Amino acid sequence: MPTRSISTVMAAFLAASLLAGCNKEKAPATAPTATSTTAEPSPDTVVATYGDGQKITFGELNDRIKEPLANLEKQKYQLRKQGLEGFVVERLVQAEAKKRGMTEEEFLKAEVDDKIAQPPEEEIRKLFDESKERLPPGTTFEQVRPQIVDFLTGSKKQERARELFAELKKQANIQIMLPEPPRPPVERKEVAATGPARGPESAPVTIVEFSDFQCPFCSRASKTVDEVVKAYPNQVRVVFRQFPLDFHPQAPKAAEAALCAADQGKFWEYHDVLFENQKALEVPQLQEYAQTVGLDAVKFNECLESGKQAEVVKADLEAGKKVGVSGTPAFFINGIMLSGAQPLEEFKSVIDAELQAKK
Repeated sequence: MPTRSISTVMAAFLAASLLAGCNKEKAPATAPTATSTTAEPSPDTVVATYGDGQKITFGELNDRIKEPLANLEKQKYQLRKQGLEGFVVERLVQAEAKKRGMTEEEFLKAEVDDKIAQPPEEEIRKLFDESKERLPPGTTFEQVRPQIVDFLTGSKKQERARELFAELKKQANIQIMLPEPPRPPVERKEVAATGPARGPESAPVTIVEFSDFQCPFCSRASKTVDEVVKAYPNQVRVVFRQFPLDFHPQAPKAAEAALCAADQGKFWEYHDVLFENQKALEVPQLQEYAQTVGLDAVKFNECLESGKQAEVVKADLEAGKKVGVSGTPAFFINGIMLSGAQPLEEFKSVIDAELQAKK
């Protein structure tokens, strides 16, 4: 039972880490086999023939698909890294639980579940009332109350688990020595830095972010971007561009609303409120948030109702697609693409290399 409990918690935590972006295709149908021992052919090995003795070699094939091959190696490294992190944390939890004379299940309950306050009864009842029409006929409040509580506390428990694991790793002075794959040559995309921005215009590093206000990974990434801005106050400028995905129905209008807020100089304040309220992005709520951040309600409502920002959103979408964006969030650091809700260290790696190159 204890092992199953910790494995369940770790599985949920790692699943959230692995699926680092909003995209219809979040993972390949079949995972690459990391333990294959098949030796690769030499570059001059003939892998196909055609016509009158014409040949295609293994080296030519690799050259043709070098970009997806490099991405595959990176995926394998990320899978190993995530698996190693889970392995380490599982051992740390077991050791800490043993030290306290508890089972792993008891330890996790005390340090995760019991640290999260139960939602108020009125909040549970409100969500039930709002969802009643979508539930099977005859469903009672008592029947679904446990699921509603789990839904309302789930993300908070996951965040607390993340904090707990970080504390354990810090105390244990963990050192990861997993060798990284060779980095492919840097490829830069031409991305126009047009849109709401923060950071000095003269900054040597510009980050263009394509994001979706209904994407939970974008919300997570926004906190990392805040950390980037704090870490590089004079060296980094962040430009936000809209990329509402077609399976997020409220995202396009939320994107327009954010640009209407930008017209009044309150984009980033409104941006934060939208990410904090991703489950409530209907037009009346967008109008409420405008008042929350102190916008002129009449001007905001006129802007939103007119649809004047829809063309800007469409232009951002097309610009993103042109440079290869297919999911959110997507970042271009001086034109170097970084996909998904990556940790701060990934941003720092690219930014520090760019700053070093400019010295």
